Amino acid sequence: MIPRYTPKIMEDLWGECSKWERVLKVELAVIDIYAEDGIIPVEVAAEIHSRAAFDTDKINDYETVVKHDVIAFLQSVGDSLDDLKRWLHLGLTSYDVIDTALSIALTQAGAHILVRLENLREALGKQALLHKDTLMPGRTHGVHAEPYTLGWKICGWIAEADRDIDRLKRAIETVRVGKLSGAVGTYPSITPDQEERILDMLDLLPDTISTQVIARDRHAEFVTTLTMIGGLVERIALEIRLLQHSEVEEIYEPFSKGQRGSSAMPHKKNPVSVENMCGLVRLLRSYTIAAFENLPLWHERDISHSSVERIILPDATSLTYYMLERITWVIENWIVDKDRMRENINNDRGLMMSGALLTALKYAGIEDQDIYHRVQQHALAVRTGGQSLAERIRDDKKIIAAVGDKLDEIFDEEAVLKRTDIPFKRVGL
Repeated sequence: MIPRYTPKIMEDLWGECSKWERVLKVELAVIDIYAEDGIIPVEVAAEIHSRAAFDTDKINDYETVVKHDVIAFLQSVGDSLDDLKRWLHLGLTSYDVIDTALSIALTQAGAHILVRLENLREALGKQALLHKDTLMPGRTHGVHAEPYTLGWKICGWIAEADRDIDRLKRAIETVRVGKLSGAVGTYPSITPDQEERILDMLDLLPDTISTQVIARDRHAEFVTTLTMIGGLVERIALEIRLLQHSEVEEIYEPFSKGQRGSSAMPHKKNPVSVENMCGLVRLLRSYTIAAFENLPLWHERDISHSSVERIILPDATSLTYYMLERITWVIENWIVDKDRMRENINNDRGLMMSGALLTALKYAGIEDQDIYHRVQQHALAVRTGGQSLAERIRDDKKIIAAVGDKLDEIFDEEAVLKRTDIPFKRVGL
């Protein structure tokens, strides 16, 4: 990922030095278990621990010759071990250490992202409570529907965040596996018991059945989960974009001191942060396709997945972390115009209560096609005339005869406020 969208924490995690440190950690864990089992002397294992080191420049130099990054790594570590290097990588194939180290990286990346996702959930909870009774138009198809509250809207985002938290925890557990089962997964050197003990030292579990690699459905599930989280970010970001429209002007993303919206039009305050996130989610979704393409490999393994994962796994985790960090900042600092929300309701002249009127008429015992048509005609006339829907209804004798004494109740645009406890209880607020 380009530096613009790479948080420092992810840059450090996926850097070349960190990658080889994880691989060396796996190699040394194998050495430790070999020492426990008497395969190599304990004092040799201790010396290997104290001396084992690598040089990333040397790795790159060696790789230009051998065309194999793990062999190049082993040669660099071997330089630090002299004759002790014969114990390094004993009984292992390259992807025993590469896949196991990758699982460590994904588990760590997932943990970092989980913290950011929980921070977003917390920020949403604070805003939901703040705007529990902030009345605004509810919209379907981009058109005013019925009165709504901003708090209710945010609770919907919180519910999705909670599902994403659960998904991510499951996805982390799905990739928290390693394998040390040899070239095709048949344990020619390391035993299943040794594998389990080595992986326990690394806080991993053994893959159920591995070939030369861990099956890539685990990685696809992880990337898919990140894409689902991106979907939540996009849902929030898109809503803010829509509510910031000049014709709506109910919510604005933060606009900092000194910020400029346009090089040509000084009046502009463009929703650039949320637009940025809507764009990045498109990229994140594309990685899901690549992850699924990695599922079928030839026989017990080919290398077609490797080049893909070198790009999509660092990129997908970096993008997800970046977007969560940025959308949380937007939520914490957005501008909510309550007066404008109320103004938009008032300007609708009671049209959002047409559904309540129709329901009241049905409860009053009127159930025929004509009554929907009558209410609709009144509503359509309000769009072109100056009267409100309630004012027009007062002149309709048939409707007044049925619900006249309940007219104020029907046209109470704040009635929804009596029900706002519902979403808050369901998300635990």
